[in-house]
Amino acid sequence: MSGQYNQWTAMWAISKATVRAIFKSPQAIFFSLFFPIVLIMVFGALAGGGGKGYDVAFDAKSDSLNEVYLRIKSSPLLDINQANEQELMDRLKKGRITAIIDVKQAKGNTASQYEIHLKSTSASQRDLPAVRNILNGIINEATAGAVSNKVAFISEEVIPGRPYRMIDFYLPGMLGFSLIGSAVFGVAFVFFSLRETLVLKRMFATPVRKTFIVLGESLGRVAFQLTTSIVLILFGTLFYHFTLAHGFVTFLELLVLSFLGIAVFMGFGFIISSVAKNQHVIPIYANLFMFPQYFLSGTFFPKGLLPSGLQAIINYLPLTALNDAMRKVSFEGMHLLGVGKEITILIVWCLVGYSLLIRIFKWE
Repeated sequence: MSGQYNQWTAMWAISKATVRAIFKSPQAIFFSLFFPIVLIMVFGALAGGGGKGYDVAFDAKSDSLNEVYLRIKSSPLLDINQANEQELMDRLKKGRITAIIDVKQAKGNTASQYEIHLKSTSASQRDLPAVRNILNGIINEATAGAVSNKVAFISEEVIPGRPYRMIDFYLPGMLGFSLIGSAVFGVAFVFFSLRETLVLKRMFATPVRKTFIVLGESLGRVAFQLTTSIVLILFGTLFYHFTLAHGFVTFLELLVLSFLGIAVFMGFGFIISSVAKNQHVIPIYANLFMFPQYFLSGTFFPKGLLPSGLQAIINYLPLTALNDAMRKVSFEGMHLLGVGKEITILIVWCLVGYSLLIRIFKWE
C-alpha cells in the first residue's frame, strides 16, 4: 500500500458511522431528544407557582425589636438571606431571592401598628404570592384572630428586573438530564457491545490506532449530544421564551458548558463499560451514578428545598455544577468566567474520571 495510513481520516470515518448509528437508534432519539422535549412542554405549560424555596432578606433599616419582625425571622417557610445591601439587591434582580422585607412603624391614617414593605422585582413574581400568603398568616397569628385592626399590613414595591419563567428553571435541568443519560448509557452500552462482539478486536487488525478509535466514537457522541442541546435550547426559546440573557453569546456559552458536561459524563460511561461483567449490570451501575443526581442536583426541583447539610455535599456533584452554571449563564447573564467555581468542579470530575479510566479500561 502506497503512502502512510491516515489516522485522522479513519477517526472521522468512525465518528460519522457513530453519528449515523445513534440517529438510527429509536432509544437514543427518545431519551435524548423526544423525552426532554415532552418534559419541557409539560413544564412550559405550567403557569402556576411552587417549586423554588422562598428566599427573602430583611432591609437593613427594618425595626428588629417588634413581634412581627421576630415572627417573620423565625418562620420555617422563609429562608432569611444575609449579605450587604449591594449583594442583596443583586440577588433580588437576578431572582435568587423573592423579596427584601422592611418591617417599620405604620404611618398615616391606619389602624395597623406596623407596615411590612416588600421590595421585589419582575424576576421574582412567581414566588411572591406564596411569600405574601406566608406573611398574611404571620400577621393573622400576631393579631390573635381579630377580624379588624390587624397588627400589620403589607405594602409592595416592584423594581425592574428580568421576568422569571418556569422554563428558565426547567430547561437547563432537561439539558443536564439529556446529557448525562445519553453520555453514560450510550457510551457504556456501545463500548461493552463492541468489546463483547469482538468488533474492537477486529479493529485492532486494521492500521487504526486505539486512541483514534476512542476519539472517533467520542466525537460522534459529542456531535449527537450537541445537536440535541441545540434543538432543546431553540425549542425552549421559540415556543416558551426561554431566557438567553445575552442572545447568541449566551447560546454559545451554553454549548461550551454542554460540551464540558458531555466530556465528564462520557468518562464515567467508559468506566462503567470497563467494570461491567455483562450487559445486565450496566443499567444498575449507570443508575447508581445518575439517579441520585437526578433528584439531588436541581434537575426537576430546586436543591434549595433540601436540608442545608445535604446541600454542602450535593453542590459538588457534576450534574449540580452543570445545572447551576447553565442557569446562571442563561438567566442571570453571567459569562463563563462568572461560573468559574462550577467549571472547576466539572474539570476536577473530568480529571478524576479519566485518571481512573486509564487504569481500568478494557479493550478485550
